[in-house]
Amino acid sequence: MTDESTFEIFLTAAPGLEQALLAEARELQFSDPRAVPGGVTVQGGWPEVWRANLYLRGAARVLARIGAFRAFHLAQLDKRARKFPWADVLRADVPIRVEVATNKKSKIYHAGAAAQRIERALSEELGATIIPPNASDEMSGAGVTLKCRIEDNLCQFSVDTSGEGLHKRGHKSAVGKAPMRENLAALFLRECGFDGSQTVVDPMCGSGTFVIEAAEIAMGLAPGRSRSFAFEQLATFDADAFAAMKAAVVSQETPLRFYGSDRNAGAVEMATANAARAGVAGCTSFSQAAVSDLMPPEGAPGLVIVNPPYGARIGNKKLLFALYGALGQVLKERFSGWQVGIVTSETGLAKATQLPFLPFGAPVAHGGLKIRLFRTAPLP
Repeated sequence: MTDESTFEIFLTAAPGLEQALLAEARELQFSDPRAVPGGVTVQGGWPEVWRANLYLRGAARVLARIGAFRAFHLAQLDKRARKFPWADVLRADVPIRVEVATNKKSKIYHAGAAAQRIERALSEELGATIIPPNASDEMSGAGVTLKCRIEDNLCQFSVDTSGEGLHKRGHKSAVGKAPMRENLAALFLRECGFDGSQTVVDPMCGSGTFVIEAAEIAMGLAPGRSRSFAFEQLATFDADAFAAMKAAVVSQETPLRFYGSDRNAGAVEMATANAARAGVAGCTSFSQAAVSDLMPPEGAPGLVIVNPPYGARIGNKKLLFALYGALGQVLKERFSGWQVGIVTSETGLAKATQLPFLPFGAPVAHGGLKIRLFRTAPLP
């Protein structure tokens, strides 16, 4: 595989949000985007891998498909793994973790044995250090991950080019008890029709994720601007070309402001600090307030989006019906013309708001729960 070659790039997303990520990939003009279970595939070379990591807000990871071969037994896997051109992509001086997934349609069904053959080939042919499966997080973060999927006797190899999950933007040091991941927040904002031209209000803002993401979108900031990526440790990386790509990102001022509030003073302090680190302090505002004190800011109606407690991990579910009911009452009385998005795992809690929700989509896997976005048209 060379720098000029085109290959499949897999953008992973939480199941249930593939269509939202597909829309983002199309908007950013990636080649031949297609939604598949668990994400979106696009076509491109290594610069497109860098661009996907730098620009995509909704992707969880970016995997580069670097090649495949058929193997019907472990000896054949061993032989073909030794002949695979690993050095085209991987570096001998960068540790490698190997992850293998197999299915029942393949004659090689033992993932552990398959991983051992691939690890041996990488160690003996490439000269790379192998990160053991039970390695500490500190050691794991020091290398790159090679993923192999064996299906219908085809061994397909992908490199995780992101490293840490892309929800880690690199400028948030403080998070709340049950944080909304940034990539999920970005896709939920998109599903509510947010494009950077509307005011956003989050009355239970926690660490500020929705508000900060909305502000960054409005300012045209690249989500990956503050962090490093695993692709920087690959043989295909061109530091000068990537530096030029980052330098070409043009941000803009926005006349809008984005508002977060929370009854917890610590959350407000945390969100304010996170916004400052993200470079959006100038267009965001955070305050301590109860839901009952919520008032619409001056200006045109926009979007109220909120990720309230669900009762699964935080709070007593019975007490939460009153909270959701109060939120719905405030929004109906004071936010005429505003759209509303509520993310929760409990349909019953969402209905307690008595808001006129549009038909809702598929549930989304998040932290062991199935959550949904409940959204409205502009309120009467």
